[in-house]
Amino acid sequence: MGFTAALDAQQSPAPGQPLPDGPEPTAEAMVHPNGPSVVMDTSMGRITCQFFEKQAPVAVANFIGLANGTKDYTDPTTNKKVKGKRYYDGTTFHRVIPEFMIQGGDPTGTGMGDPGYSFNDEFDPSLNFDVPGRLAMANSGPNTNGSQFFITEQAYDSLNQHYTIFGQCDDPSVTVVKAIARVPTGPNDKPVTPVVLKKVTIVAEGQQAPPPPAQP
Repeated sequence: MGFTAALDAQQSPAPGQPLPDGPEPTAEAMVHPNGPSVVMDTSMGRITCQFFEKQAPVAVANFIGLANGTKDYTDPTTNKKVKGKRYYDGTTFHRVIPEFMIQGGDPTGTGMGDPGYSFNDEFDPSLNFDVPGRLAMANSGPNTNGSQFFITEQAYDSLNQHYTIFGQCDDPSVTVVKAIARVPTGPNDKPVTPVVLKKVTIVAEGQQAPPPPAQP
């Protein structure tokens, strides 16, 4: 499942385009994360994101089910059905691009693995890639979401309404994303030294995140 967005520059307002009359908030500013959060403990630090459960309920439920091991899937490395096993723990970020994003969620580490099924896109006109730290589903075309996801390190307008946004990561997490995006890479933007997603923890809304893992 390839992430096929063109890496073109962020679009700027056309010359002469009128500016807003006053400080009235935009539609995007009114969309706030809601529902549970996900804590991703990686080999390079912790990434914490709160879901957009109301805007992308299918994507959020799918991610939570795979993370917790409550959703059945087909192991892309063996093609065997799997039940009761956590999907994301131990996977890697297999594609990283500075000033763009980091991508993970493929147990094969190739960018071609999926959970053996796909589901439709969920687009909200008020939810776009207008801030850093968007957590979104990777895809290989319309309605081909599965398990792969990416996290942006900056706004990227060309992605708007092409990829399902289902979470927002906090500022410290964006710092970790930027560090991961700048590791040495080989072919296909794959890190030379694997960046491992050690554990994914779902945290209910209003609950405390688990303490960070002890450093070796």
